[in-house]
Amino acid sequence: MNVLLAEVAQATQRLADAGVPSPRFDAEELAAFVHGVKRGELHGVPDADFDARYWEAVARREAREPLQHITGRAFFRYLELQVGPGVFVPRPETESVVGWAIDAVRAMDVVEPLIVDLCTGSGAIALALAQEVPRSRVHAVELDEGALLWARKNVEGSRVVLQRGDALTALPELDGQVDLVISNPPYIPLTEWEYVAPEARDHDPQLALFSGEDGLDVIRGLERTAHRLLRPGGVVVIEHADTQGGQVPWIFTEERGWADAADHPDLNKRPRFATARKAMP
Repeated sequence: MNVLLAEVAQATQRLADAGVPSPRFDAEELAAFVHGVKRGELHGVPDADFDARYWEAVARREAREPLQHITGRAFFRYLELQVGPGVFVPRPETESVVGWAIDAVRAMDVVEPLIVDLCTGSGAIALALAQEVPRSRVHAVELDEGALLWARKNVEGSRVVLQRGDALTALPELDGQVDLVISNPPYIPLTEWEYVAPEARDHDPQLALFSGEDGLDVIRGLERTAHRLLRPGGVVVIEHADTQGGQVPWIFTEERGWADAADHPDLNKRPRFATARKAMP
């Protein structure tokens, strides 16, 4: 075994002992990052090229600093995004939310669909939709200045129109015209603070995580924003916690102008996002 692979094995054990959820993956990803190769190429790094900075990176991960903050990059669907302190790191479970949204937009048979991503964070959702729905017009809204710095870097050169704003009052000029509203809003109840993984609790912006006593305050506000923005027949897609599957669809009631409210599982078969269609007048 070459030196680097032996060090990766040691690092894997250290990360596992520290409670890191994916120790082998993270040890390999850090080794690949430090040595400027892909994970599948680690065995080809000559012993003489081993870089001791690897152990600095491992120590940071051991202290539960997010992997993506150390490498400065996050992968989301077909994208590589720049991330770091001050922005919510996109999660794999959100990829299935975006997949559903892309299918829904394609099924609309609209030539140039108008899409709004509220609470955009790094811009991951907006960029994925712009990339995978080629003629879409995508607007992204973010309130937090720290997150906006990262979003601006990521959307540069793309078709995404990014603006700073409150998701609850954003984009009045688009009222009644939007085909799809999508959001991964803050949804963790304040009462759950101590149970949140340290990577999120200590490093993600609090504004991106917590939302009132039951975690649904922002989602309740987004229901009104989505209804205002959407055209009749337009669709809203909202991510939520896996414990909120029974609650979120009930926010999108017929009395409030919605139809077909439903909940959907992620790839782990956990309730992950709710959808509804703005009712026809």
